[in-house]
Amino acid sequence: MATKDLTVDTFVPTVDAEGIVLVDFWAEWCGPCRSFAPVFEKASETHPDITFGKVDTEAEQALAAEFQITSIPTLMVFRDGILVFSQAGALPAQQLEHLVQGARDLDMDDVRKQIAAQADSAPAAK
Repeated sequence: MATKDLTVDTFVPTVDAEGIVLVDFWAEWCGPCRSFAPVFEKASETHPDITFGKVDTEAEQALAAEFQITSIPTLMVFRDGILVFSQAGALPAQQLEHLVQGARDLDMDDVRKQIAAQADSAPAAK
């Protein structure tokens, strides 16, 4: 599967879908983004069961602002609609593969329990 360009209209339906979604926040003028692009594209072909999305931070400034993107490239991983990873910086192919495997190996029931526990222990807003 090739990468998919994400916009303000397609972002939420894409990342909220069941399964794994990797999102690359990038810009054309960014050298590290251009270096990471072929690695990301190849991974999308290697893992056709995973959605690989790209957000052009110049064209989609509202999305970049919403996710507080201050450095690019920034890679985010969503699984079943939950953000499970976010990091700025280009990854080498081997680290990206390790990240994909980590996302596959997640026990999502445990992740949901941890999120619920954090929400329960958070101080109530006044």
